[in-house]
Amino acid sequence: MGEGILYVCGTPIGNLDDITVRALNILKEVDLIAAEDTRHTRKLLNHYQIEAKLTSYHEHNELEKSKELLERLRGGLDVALVSDAGMPGISDPGYRLISLLREEGVKVVPIPGPTAMTTALVISGLPTDRFAFEGFLPRKKNERRSYLEGLKGEERTLIFYEAPHRLTKTLADILEVLGDRKIALCRELTKKFEETITGKVSELLEKFKEDSPRGEMVLVVEGGVIKEDEELEGWRGLSILEHLESLMADGLTKKKAIKEVAKLRSLPKNEVYQIATKIKVNI
Repeated sequence: MGEGILYVCGTPIGNLDDITVRALNILKEVDLIAAEDTRHTRKLLNHYQIEAKLTSYHEHNELEKSKELLERLRGGLDVALVSDAGMPGISDPGYRLISLLREEGVKVVPIPGPTAMTTALVISGLPTDRFAFEGFLPRKKNERRSYLEGLKGEERTLIFYEAPHRLTKTLADILEVLGDRKIALCRELTKKFEETITGKVSELLEKFKEDSPRGEMVLVVEGGVIKEDEELEGWRGLSILEHLESLMADGLTKKKAIKEVAKLRSLPKNEVYQIATKIKVNI
């Protein structure tokens, strides 16, 4: 008997009808299904009248169970890997097992299915050509803000998962660190109470201050402004006076600095000139 195959199966993210015929056939045919939560997966199997042997595979037993599944695959068993919702490995266990099997030369076959991140992205109204999936943000405020600081220069659309009880804190940190960008909140995707709310971060923060929405949610956030010229780097966080002083420190005369600041900030030259009088250097 040859080695078995690991099938990485996508499962519905809410609506049980969102499963492929191919995935159902694989779940019927494999010798074993490794599931994030066997009780949750059993509901899906019962819905489609599939009888199968289940074993648990979750973040708390991932390392130990990966070795066990490797041995079963080497023994000739075919195994399906599923998460509670969507594709295994996307903010769910799976990557360590697949990495191990790749190193060991065991065949891994994807059985594509839905994922909440791309489902939310395509209905967000934000650019879909380039995006960065960041999973769940850190739970602690300082860690979360530090993480967001690292994304300030990211021009791609950003996608986060978030829990309802942390929503307002996360929105407040996004507003403070990334600014008042366009955002889409997509919750309970494919379920009965599916809802997508769009607007600016400040608008959603105000909306949910008193009553945070329930259910699983995805945040899709507008990427940073694309910098068209090197000159735009660095000045956005400066006051007008600091901007003038910075340009003059780089060698520009006071007169040229006033002209440049007025141009970049779309301000009247007289307004910039009045501020420039505080600088003790001749024009």
